[in-house]
Amino acid sequence: MSVTIEIRDTDTKQFINDLADNLKINVEEENNEHCLRLPSKLGSGFIKGTCFENGVGVLEFDCQLKKELVLAYKKGLVHPLKLIFNRESPIVHRFDEIDGEHEIQRLENAILSSTPHNNHIFSFPPNQPICVYSLEINRKLFEDKISEFLPEMNTDLMDLFRDLNGTQLFYHKSHYSLEIAKFMEEFTECDLTDFMKTVYQEGKAYEILSHQLQQYLDDLNGSGEHKILRQATLSKIEKAAEIIHDELNRMDNIVSLAKRVGLNQTTLQLGFKKLYNVSVNEYIRNYRIEKTKEYLENTDLNITEISYKVGINSRSYLSKLFKEKYNITPKEYHTQVKNGHSK
Repeated sequence: MSVTIEIRDTDTKQFINDLADNLKINVEEENNEHCLRLPSKLGSGFIKGTCFENGVGVLEFDCQLKKELVLAYKKGLVHPLKLIFNRESPIVHRFDEIDGEHEIQRLENAILSSTPHNNHIFSFPPNQPICVYSLEINRKLFEDKISEFLPEMNTDLMDLFRDLNGTQLFYHKSHYSLEIAKFMEEFTECDLTDFMKTVYQEGKAYEILSHQLQQYLDDLNGSGEHKILRQATLSKIEKAAEIIHDELNRMDNIVSLAKRVGLNQTTLQLGFKKLYNVSVNEYIRNYRIEKTKEYLENTDLNITEISYKVGINSRSYLSKLFKEKYNITPKEYHTQVKNGHSK
């Protein structure tokens, strides 16, 4: 089952109010922020809109839904230019009355412009974590500001930003950079208040816009000529994870690991945070404990033998880590497995 809502979005406040009216949820307002928190009958989490000057706004989806949510943008309106960054589960976009869907995967971003006739339709999946950051630009209100960004634009981007009446469809998708990921995190985790928060977050929104324009031009170079680190970096991070899996019992230090995959230590750490939500050391430790559990379940190895296979030379330290995660010692868990009580 799904819930379909027709939405207006001349600014983020209107978007949130329309959504709240349809879902019958109260809106929490604070300065330039408008937030609705999902009741348990609909899911969990929140959807928030933040308005800035010159027609710039940000929509944040950080929630999990019990039913598929379909947002059909109202026909006949000039919708804002959208720069969408997907941080979690895939979402689906299409233009109304045009064949074909666009799936925007985790760590991907899309630049989108609809027409008053071919409006946006977005589908958000149920029972999956949704984390989307959308930079919304009302091009009529942004017109006086555009001159600041002209040096970062080519002809296509200039035409896109100067299409004040939304006469042309535009769709471009790629993987967003680690720099943009960092700016989004700084935006969402800002703990300032009132005026200082507004100024800080507005600055981050413009940093994201500037980097996205640079990234679009970088995309035109082709995947083999990218100068901005994105999927190539993530592939190297995934390679680092493979090395950890394959060489767990003789894992070198982080500096050596970073060098092997062609990254510096800072980029490797940032990449693991973005891709796996943990540091490199936490990833190694978690994988060692998971492998310990696997060995206890599927082999006859004793605890000492397992500790060497997972690269921990101290049996007592392994037991400590295992108990911290599973609230049971390896010996106790092994006994449960032998007696057929493990899950």
